Amino acid sequence: MSYVLTEIDGPLAIVTLNRPDKHNAFDDTFIAELTHHLEAVNLRLDVRVVVISASGKSFSAGADLNWMKRVAAYSHADNERDAMGLAKVMKTLHGMVKPTIARVHGPAFGGGVGLVACCDMAVGTHDAAFCLSEVKLGLIPAVISPYVIAAIGQRAARRYFLTAERFDAGEAFRLGLLTDIANSEDELDEKIERLINALLVAGPESIHEAKQLIGAVANRAIDDTLIADTAARIARVRVSAEGQEGLHAFLAKRDAAWVPPPLPPTNNPSDIN
Repeated sequence: MSYVLTEIDGPLAIVTLNRPDKHNAFDDTFIAELTHHLEAVNLRLDVRVVVISASGKSFSAGADLNWMKRVAAYSHADNERDAMGLAKVMKTLHGMVKPTIARVHGPAFGGGVGLVACCDMAVGTHDAAFCLSEVKLGLIPAVISPYVIAAIGQRAARRYFLTAERFDAGEAFRLGLLTDIANSEDELDEKIERLINALLVAGPESIHEAKQLIGAVANRAIDDTLIADTAARIARVRVSAEGQEGLHAFLAKRDAAWVPPPLPPTNNPSDIN
């Protein structure tokens, strides 16, 4: 059985964590498959939005017990190679050209929190629960830390990295890990659909440029160098093919070329295996 499934429905890709019997826990095989699927989706020109979903009762329970047993016997060098596999999947998801949305239900622990933090947006149900439990095992959430700290801030990280307390969807929303909360799975899908529709109206290249802009500007001093960089970015985008199309479409009061027609219903999505 594949640990990860990808469904392509027009401009939408749904990447599903598919180890429901193990609560979508991470091991090296799972990590390698997820990396492969994310890389494949990122290369597809027809895909414009990516949703990270999960089968079963949990989003992800973190590390698989059998994987942890194997890792415990690894040498320092083997542990470093193993950790780089997890680092690669987080970097791949965080660096996706397309906008990403995490669809979160049930527990998201350890690396599952990392996946949520790596996505551009994350919508969760009220039963979603989060935990960075590594210190209880004498470990640290090292590989996921850049993304989690960027999502929840240093102050909250000092609490939840050190206490390993569980926190609920309301706290995750307050901290910024979740960008919205739904009362039910039906409402969860409705809220995600609204995000998808909003993203499909935006230019795909401008979305990529906007994602890069956030990385370039965040936590930078507002000085002459930064101001010049932002001016150069908008000048470059304005004269690009997509920028010109967007401006002309706006002035002509028509849809831009990238705005798709309404998605027809489909019962046969294509798979990437």
